[in-house]
Amino acid sequence: MGIFNFFSKDKKETLDQGLSKTKESVFSKLTRAVAGKSKVDDEVLDNLEEVLITSDVGVETTLRIIERIEKRVSRDKYVSTDELNVILKDEIAALLAENNSDSPADFDAVLPTKPYVIMVVGVNGVGKTTTIGKLAHQFTKAGKKVYLGAADTFRAAAVEQLVIWGERAGVPVIKQKMGSDPASVAYDAIASAKANDADVVIIDTAGRLHNKINLMNELTKIKNVMQKVVPDAPHEVLLVLDGSTGQNAFEQAKQFTKATDVTALAITKLDGTAKGGVVIGISDQFKIPVKYIGLGEGIDHLQVFDRNEFVASLFEK
Repeated sequence: MGIFNFFSKDKKETLDQGLSKTKESVFSKLTRAVAGKSKVDDEVLDNLEEVLITSDVGVETTLRIIERIEKRVSRDKYVSTDELNVILKDEIAALLAENNSDSPADFDAVLPTKPYVIMVVGVNGVGKTTTIGKLAHQFTKAGKKVYLGAADTFRAAAVEQLVIWGERAGVPVIKQKMGSDPASVAYDAIASAKANDADVVIIDTAGRLHNKINLMNELTKIKNVMQKVVPDAPHEVLLVLDGSTGQNAFEQAKQFTKATDVTALAITKLDGTAKGGVVIGISDQFKIPVKYIGLGEGIDHLQVFDRNEFVASLFEK
């Protein structure tokens, strides 16, 4: 059984605790939205729309959720405000299932190729390097041999931080001197991983906010150099977003998805914010799987995103 095939009590507690600020915010707003009402009517729906938008679910996704609930209310004729929680949970989970059919990842799973190359992108400060360290730990814990590539060569702190995380996770970090060509570092990391029969190689990239053309050119160059060692690399492009920035995370997702072919998302820092609703909106809007969520600073506080467990936790009193 894979690490994440069974949603253990510990992981549920971590999820519940990590989402506690968002849960508290959503429930206080929902309570006000239905105050004095016994059934879900137009006024309650208007209030609910405001609750979801101010919880950073996003306008488009909110309107889709409201439309689904309107149909449910119309079909069932009478829906009490006490049932609203359950309906919200059901409809949001169904919406995410339609837009993202990928099943949760499993660090134990047999990888489709070896070495499996993950290129990690995202702006500075979102928890990118920390996420890489936690991924390395989880893969190592699952028995995989992991290499890291410090291709963010423009910031000394980025390389130093990755080396520290490499030591914590017990994995080698391939690096060069400051200002080196990032593509050269990526090449060395993948070549070393391949020569040493590694299972996974994770490449950090610069987190500067470029204009779209410069960003695209740099990431394309790194990809092209990777492919000299592993022809179909990278196998995954993971965009890391800071959930605590709310709508700003949407904007970052837009910029990076225009600049490169992002295949998966990691949303971090959900434990310190009431903006956890952003996970729902991003998962819905970008049609890119939210693969991981960060729920704390501990090395084990990166969880695979399971939409059903996430929604259940968010709307569970």
